[in-house]
Amino acid sequence: MLKKLPAILFGMTLTLAAYAATVELKPGHPDTYVVRRGDTLWGIANKFLKKPWQWPEVWQANGQIKNPHLIFPGDVINLAYLDGGPHLNNAGGPHVRVEQLEDAIKPIALERIDKFLKRTRIIGEDTFKTAPHVVGVEEAHLRATPGQLVYVRGLTAQVGDQLAVVHPLGRYYEIVPRDGAPQRFYRDSTNEIDRSRESRDSMVWHHGPQEFSLAGKVDFLGYEGLQIGTVRVTRAGNPASVLLLGSDLEIAPGDLILPLDDKPYDAQYVPHPPKQAPAGMRVLAFTDTIDASVGMVAGRDQVLALSHGAADGVENGQVYSIFHPGETVEDRYDYPPGSVKKFVHPNDAKATLPEEYVGHVMIFRTFDHVSYGLVMDGVKPIHLFDPLYEPDHL
Repeated sequence: MLKKLPAILFGMTLTLAAYAATVELKPGHPDTYVVRRGDTLWGIANKFLKKPWQWPEVWQANGQIKNPHLIFPGDVINLAYLDGGPHLNNAGGPHVRVEQLEDAIKPIALERIDKFLKRTRIIGEDTFKTAPHVVGVEEAHLRATPGQLVYVRGLTAQVGDQLAVVHPLGRYYEIVPRDGAPQRFYRDSTNEIDRSRESRDSMVWHHGPQEFSLAGKVDFLGYEGLQIGTVRVTRAGNPASVLLLGSDLEIAPGDLILPLDDKPYDAQYVPHPPKQAPAGMRVLAFTDTIDASVGMVAGRDQVLALSHGAADGVENGQVYSIFHPGETVEDRYDYPPGSVKKFVHPNDAKATLPEEYVGHVMIFRTFDHVSYGLVMDGVKPIHLFDPLYEPDHL
């Protein structure tokens, strides 16, 4: 068995070298680059590579940088060739290394996704239906601000426990058509639901005949919520008393009280392709806009909610390409309106245009059936329900 190891390692080396040889450099790429404060791994990779998501493969093949996160402002990135393939190495810098780890270059601009990393979450059905909720505020105020007491019904917690206040934003579900057409995804925001948010029943997804509608089978994906504050339990009971420690928005009846998310995101991801894109993965919503009627957004730096999550193999750092489906047009040249040819062959008179590339999105937070991604680059606006594929998809 041990005799086989050198052969295995040699084969792995050849595989990495072969992969590195397939890496395409960007036209006009630099031979060296001095890292600057505010850079991201994606941005640096994009200066050298046509496909920035190949960045980890180049580092692995190089072997000189054990962790690509440990790149700091002032470091010099050199382009070199080994076994016929391009590699990047860190030549260091003229400075003395005294930086803290938090100063290391990040994969992407975290300020663009801070709210979604630390505050946005997807809530499962059972959790949502039984979650404790705010029923009142100290001195009968309509809304609470930090330093005030808030009264919570259904809370089982100890005095001193700290918890999160989560405001429901909406719910996600999909319909799989009976006719075999691509599934369609929906987001009902709290603004679109008939009754006010004080009524839990207005938000709860009711299973039953709706799941087998004339349109097709309905699958519920989860509830979206925004953490807007933190509280500390001061008195157990039902209702219980909690002190509002801090909040970004005013707290009001109907807001939920949930456990703090002690690990809301993975800060160590780097761009990389998925092993395989989940079938039917699509753009579910534009999280930067509350108006669900908005059908498209500009590309770069937009945050998207996507229709698949961790249960479907989606992971932080994965890069996907977004395409926009081609429209169906009438061929009026060969099938003129009113012609016998069009009357006899109506389907042949229609032509579906090919899908067109829109941009790349990188996953930065996942839940079971929903994930969030940041658009890294783009050439056209992104539309709701645009499909996602592997980053090399043509």
